[in-house]
Amino acid sequence: MASTRSPSGALLVGQAPPRVRHAPSVRANSWEDVADLSASLGVTLDEWQEAVLEAAMGERADGRWAARLVGVSAPRQQGKSQLIVARALAGVLLFDEQTILVSAHQTDTAREVFQRLLDIIDDNPSVARRVDSVMKAINRESIRFKGGQTIKIKARSLAGGRGFSADCLLLDEAQILGESAWSSILPTMSARENPQAWLLGTPPTPQDDGEVFGRLREAGLKGTDARTAWLEWSADEHDDFDDPATWAKANPAYGTRISREAVESERAAMSDTQFAMERLGMWSGASSRSVIPAGMWADAADSTSLAVDRFSLGVEVAPDAARASVALAGIRDDGAWHIELDEAREGTAWVVPYVKALLEANPQIRGVGIDAGSPSKVLLDEFSAEGIRTITPKVQDLGAACTTVLSGVITGEVRHIDQGQMNTAVSVAGKRRLGDTGMWVWSRSTAAADITPIQAATLALWVAQLETIYRAPLRAASEDGSVTIL
Repeated sequence: MASTRSPSGALLVGQAPPRVRHAPSVRANSWEDVADLSASLGVTLDEWQEAVLEAAMGERADGRWAARLVGVSAPRQQGKSQLIVARALAGVLLFDEQTILVSAHQTDTAREVFQRLLDIIDDNPSVARRVDSVMKAINRESIRFKGGQTIKIKARSLAGGRGFSADCLLLDEAQILGESAWSSILPTMSARENPQAWLLGTPPTPQDDGEVFGRLREAGLKGTDARTAWLEWSADEHDDFDDPATWAKANPAYGTRISREAVESERAAMSDTQFAMERLGMWSGASSRSVIPAGMWADAADSTSLAVDRFSLGVEVAPDAARASVALAGIRDDGAWHIELDEAREGTAWVVPYVKALLEANPQIRGVGIDAGSPSKVLLDEFSAEGIRTITPKVQDLGAACTTVLSGVITGEVRHIDQGQMNTAVSVAGKRRLGDTGMWVWSRSTAAADITPIQAATLALWVAQLETIYRAPLRAASEDGSVTIL
């Protein structure tokens, strides 16, 4: 039942239904059996948790699960772990699934579910008698039952995608489920007779690797995948962020696990963009197109922003050399970092003379950052011929620099002056993953417009934040005149 408001404005008892619900057509449904089992073990499920089970536990005429993939998106602290525990125990005690694997991104989250399982077993002798052995070694946690069934616990941050073959796969923190891990997991399910995978999480932040969870959501929103179930608790864009009715709509555990006072505190401490994502379950409309959400980038704008020290430059050239950008970065008098586009023009012939003039007029500029692995390398010889030593990052340095810009915008530690060309670059700049390192850089190949402004600004900020310029520890200048930080 949807939450309502009394005349005084206080919320009445009741849990909001999912704002988005897609579930396959079914011939039978086992959700009540799962809920009854959980209650008999001392864990009574909430209405919203039962709603998830109803969408997920439907069966086809041949007895197989109608939903091969189940996705659940809801804000934090709603009780997703309790739902995972209920589904895992049902897999063993009701459906004779031989291997149930519970995974979270972090070890602490995975072990929390493991401990909840152990507590239920300890409190229920009828279940304890069916347990054969318990393994408690970190990332090898498991509960083996006398019937041969096993519940395994794994942290993806340690295991990657290895060892994830299971009849039932329960993936918590799905907003951090990486593409490489998911690509390793999917083939293992194909060998199972009746597999089911659950992905439970929150809307991905710009720092999360949320592509997998995002694709599942898109399938749920379209409602065209007959083997996918998707349930989402979230607010609408037109909802009043300050209205407790909106908070109840997006948080099915509002008034029970989550108090009004706690949400009020979060509202006061967060920006609109952060509150929308973290507490109202709202997915960023820009997240699928750009790394930095438009709202957060807008929040970081300050038309009066000004660098007062550690002035540095960054240079970037487009892949076809049709455009280039020079950006400036430095530290503000309040300790925050400042970035801005200094100049952007067609072609590259103007870049070296322009930078040389800047350096001559502003001797306080501490360095010029340029990516020697990018199209900008065509300028290195020209810079060297003019006696200008450039500073080139290693790949891992560049990845760290991109993350610094992103995290700085989110936290307010990086500010900009709201320039149109920079805004456009940010709106279309995506990620290019650096192998399995977990790091990324701005993606030139997927951008729908010129992203050299944000690339140049990233390099400028990297130079501005270096502790030492042209002093040890530095590698000697290379033949092309550049300097590489060790």
